[in-house]
Amino acid sequence: MRKLIYGINITLDGCCDHTKFTGGDEIQDYFRELLENVDLLIYGRKTYELMVPFWPEVAQSQSMNEAANAFARVFAKLERVLVSRTIKEVNDTQTTIIGDNLKEEVMRLKQLPGKAISTGGVELPARLIELGLVDEFHLIVHPLMVGQGRRLFAEMQLPEHLGLKLSGTQTLSNGCIALRYEKI
Repeated sequence: MRKLIYGINITLDGCCDHTKFTGGDEIQDYFRELLENVDLLIYGRKTYELMVPFWPEVAQSQSMNEAANAFARVFAKLERVLVSRTIKEVNDTQTTIIGDNLKEEVMRLKQLPGKAISTGGVELPARLIELGLVDEFHLIVHPLMVGQGRRLFAEMQLPEHLGLKLSGTQTLSNGCIALRYEKI
């Protein structure tokens, strides 16, 4: 069965609002390498609208620095699933939409042949975690406290504790720590 991998940037005080901190080439490279090992992205509406059409357009124009352009090239090749009850169609041939039956639809996708599946954002991944569907977690912890902003999983309701095993760490030159956890 394919793994569902969740990746996100957070600050030391748990803020995951991407407007509160900057990325950098190493972070872009980290997530590009992660995406090189998947062949499907699953996003909720907010994350989808941040990522598409932005990254596919960068892939075409190659208008950013080399790290961002490389990320865009990988991103643009991936199939995408948009989970939304409000959006019924998109102008993107690589995107399909799931409106209902989230657990059943994601389980079906996990059972199909292929590489791993990646998700990002906050609300949809929280729901996928609540449903027990996320297998691996990639967190880039930024050496920064912002004091305000959206907190990671502030409203998530787990039926029980979710045990995780640390399966990898990487210290980036900018002081960020990449943590990889697997569900036990």
